[in-house]
Amino acid sequence: MDRLDAMSLFVATVEAGSLSAAARRVGVPLATVSRRLSDLEKHLKTRLLNRSTRHLTLTDAGQSYLAACRRILDEVSDAERTAAGEYASPTGELVITAPVVFGRLHVLPVITDFLAVYPEVTIRLTLSDRVTQLVEEHIDLAVRIGELPDSAMVAIRVGTIRRVVCVSPAYLAGHGMPTRPQELAGHHCITFEGLASPTTWSFGTSKTEALVPVRSRLQVNTAEAAIDAAIAGLGLTKVLSYQADAAVRVGTLRLVLEPFEPPPWPVSLVHAGQARLPVKLRAFLDFAAPRLKERLARSL
Repeated sequence: MDRLDAMSLFVATVEAGSLSAAARRVGVPLATVSRRLSDLEKHLKTRLLNRSTRHLTLTDAGQSYLAACRRILDEVSDAERTAAGEYASPTGELVITAPVVFGRLHVLPVITDFLAVYPEVTIRLTLSDRVTQLVEEHIDLAVRIGELPDSAMVAIRVGTIRRVVCVSPAYLAGHGMPTRPQELAGHHCITFEGLASPTTWSFGTSKTEALVPVRSRLQVNTAEAAIDAAIAGLGLTKVLSYQADAAVRVGTLRLVLEPFEPPPWPVSLVHAGQARLPVKLRAFLDFAAPRLKERLARSL
């Protein structure tokens, strides 16, 4: 039995949550996964997993063995990266995740420039608005928008973004300019999932926050759709500043109620903060952080 292979399969099974999901993840038949885990338990002379038709749970021995497996596999991976020169010069693959629109508008251009400078590095960029788990999902770096929870992760702040209300000049011409948030009840609003409620919008600081009722004429599930509808004159929408930046700059949207905006959210580069950062990650942080700061400083 290849012990490292068995450890990797055991960890993959726990992370996947089931034998069948682990089999799909590692690309081997389900029967093979079941047999190898059974062989591992026989070798250790203890049960690691309690199996049922739908769920897997770790035994006490499985809990401690899982922690040991992760530590050993990390050490082996670290040794392999050292042998491959990953700590000597920027080389190898970086896995990065970022919010969909922010990643497309700001992160991807920086990555393009980085790859031109460092030809031995490859990058796998995942654009997703889901909050990913860096260690569990083997992600080197995440771009996060918003206040960060306390954790062992290392965060580098690169700027801030605002939560803005915008509207087309045509709508303002026909319905007038709202001067206070409370006036939104008499206007048409466009809401989208994820940023604001379809019934109330928040304004002001955390100490003086006001929840203002809004009349949602249209609900959509992306900021792009909300912005397009606002440009078409359907009403006001509340989005993140970088999402509306291009439309505001060309004049198809205008910002309103700016004095009542909530405090801006920080934008951070987050990584696991291991003792020895691979040179490829250190190089990307040194390259990307000042460029993202510059890009955000030019935004709304």
